[in-house]
Amino acid sequence: MESGQLVAVFGAYGHTGRFVVAELAARGFVPVPSGRNPQAVRELAAELELEGRVASVDDADSLDAALAGTVAVINCAGPFATTTGPVIEAALRAKIPYLDVAAELEANLDTFAHYRERAGEAGAVIVPAMAFFGGLGDLLATAAMGDWTSADEAHIAYALSSWHPTTGTRLSGAVSRERRGDVRLRYRGGQWEQRTDAAPTLEWTFPEPMGRREVIGEFTMADVVTVPQHLSIPDVTTYMTAEAVRDVAAPGTPAPTATDGSGRSDQTFLVDAVVRSGGTERRATASGQDIYAVTAPLVVEALERVLTGRTETVGVASAGEMFDAADFLHALAPRLTLGLHPHTA
Repeated sequence: MESGQLVAVFGAYGHTGRFVVAELAARGFVPVPSGRNPQAVRELAAELELEGRVASVDDADSLDAALAGTVAVINCAGPFATTTGPVIEAALRAKIPYLDVAAELEANLDTFAHYRERAGEAGAVIVPAMAFFGGLGDLLATAAMGDWTSADEAHIAYALSSWHPTTGTRLSGAVSRERRGDVRLRYRGGQWEQRTDAAPTLEWTFPEPMGRREVIGEFTMADVVTVPQHLSIPDVTTYMTAEAVRDVAAPGTPAPTATDGSGRSDQTFLVDAVVRSGGTERRATASGQDIYAVTAPLVVEALERVLTGRTETVGVASAGEMFDAADFLHALAPRLTLGLHPHTA
């Protein structure tokens, strides 16, 4: 990998964007902080002694200038319903890869629907939801599949010790709710369903030492978009521990607070991905610290693999379709504790 390559980070001054900028720099890239807030761009660029570039999704010329001379762009700016389209268009004009950390269902669905054919024809690489939600669960489900070409069900359960949402998380959630109205989404029988009933409260048995926990079932996250894009699984469901749901739903829950030198909070997580076919079950798990912080090595590892040609396809693709899932996860072992040993039950 050639050192010193410029990588544009749109929304670099946000909570997750700062982690991404730090990860890029640690791997020898030169981040180019960008975004629509001139003061925030200038302050971050001055703090890190980088070149900041102000750009707005309403100004295509400014986006083109922000991406000039870069080898790729990582979009960290929510709400992604507003930013993905314009930044993808700028990446296509610049003929550079685009990756984002979007967890908004509607934005992710739009990216696949609007750009799959066009990006494929252009030989472009677009990787949406390359983050804790969307990317990690997709990689785990893909790794759990192993040599299976299809499965009956995929279940991805999240256990978070707490969930202190960032301002971006709250804003993205509000935009999604506004677009969706009074319905929630679930994926059954190979298609999306709109539901008006409350999501069920269930119990999920996580690997020890966590064990059995109360979860909100059909707590539909970005994995429910990414997994069916490339895996033949008609039913895909995600779950979230009830305590974390209460945290993120409460308006008074504060934003994350740094507890170490890297800026990570003390939040811990465990992701449990289970795929089932007939009477056989396979599982892959990952645990670690801080869902926002771990997004940075996920998306920057993806970027390195795109730039070095370690990809499986072109066009718009989920993490598990674009990369060798097991190999990718093992590369993150310093940041994640993995259990990638599918078993039958």
